[in-house]
Amino acid sequence: MPYLLIVTLIQAFSFSLIGVYLAGHVDSYLAVVLRILFAGLVFIPLTHWRQVEPRFMRSMLLIGALQFGVTYVCLYLSFRVLTVPEVLLFTILTPVHVTLIEDALNRRFNPWGLVAALVAVMGAAVIRFDSIGADFFMGFLLLQLANFTYAAGQVMYKHLIARYPSDLPHYRRFGYFYVGALLVALPAWLAFGNLHHWPEAPLQWGVLMFLGLVSTALGMYWWNKGACQVSGGTLAVMNNLHVPVGLLLNLLIWNQSEPLGRLALGGGVIMASLWISRRGRRACHSPASRHADSGLER
Repeated sequence: MPYLLIVTLIQAFSFSLIGVYLAGHVDSYLAVVLRILFAGLVFIPLTHWRQVEPRFMRSMLLIGALQFGVTYVCLYLSFRVLTVPEVLLFTILTPVHVTLIEDALNRRFNPWGLVAALVAVMGAAVIRFDSIGADFFMGFLLLQLANFTYAAGQVMYKHLIARYPSDLPHYRRFGYFYVGALLVALPAWLAFGNLHHWPEAPLQWGVLMFLGLVSTALGMYWWNKGACQVSGGTLAVMNNLHVPVGLLLNLLIWNQSEPLGRLALGGGVIMASLWISRRGRRACHSPASRHADSGLER
């Protein structure tokens, strides 16, 4: 739990740093690549490269590609069309994606997850009802893809560590994560990025170094390590704790002009979608539901 709490504070602060100092100033793909490179400087020298199960290594590459590579490319692109509070609120749906992924792995269909997703879309529409357009929904969809890949990475890492226990400490097997992330981010930058849109101000370089060394290196490592030490329910709650903290920091320091009424109403609708998802999950895992499922199997 301490790992998750520390990373929650780091994440809450990082969203505003991205939205205020990098979005629109530094190429989005380049910013992700630089974060990965800074984080790699921390973990690659510590990584154990020999006598590691090849399947574990390949799985870590995939987790890094999903949980950071795809996730953060989508996250940075969404800042082009969404405000920081909107980005924070739309990331609150990560537990819904965790539920859908776990149900898929267990070969279950839970219609409540789909209902929750539709309610969340309604909440997004409330927040921007006066200027809903293609760009807004594109930002929303980008964040849902980011939520999905971030959730998938967490679920996969937890299962992977349980499947391949080792006497090596976690950090000795974590460098593969950043290699996998770079395998996504670097080609994306070369193919779609502005190769000349580098950071210009020292402040931008400072923000990128903080995001790379603290948010990406320590943050991703501590988050995945902490996820292995708590239950699925606790992890779902911690996935959302950065939202109120991040909103408070952003509104108090950087974004006092945000329409608080619509933000609160839309955020309430999105929170309702989480309640629907959790209620539906409890219903699917109730004794009566399990008994019915076993009866159908027989």
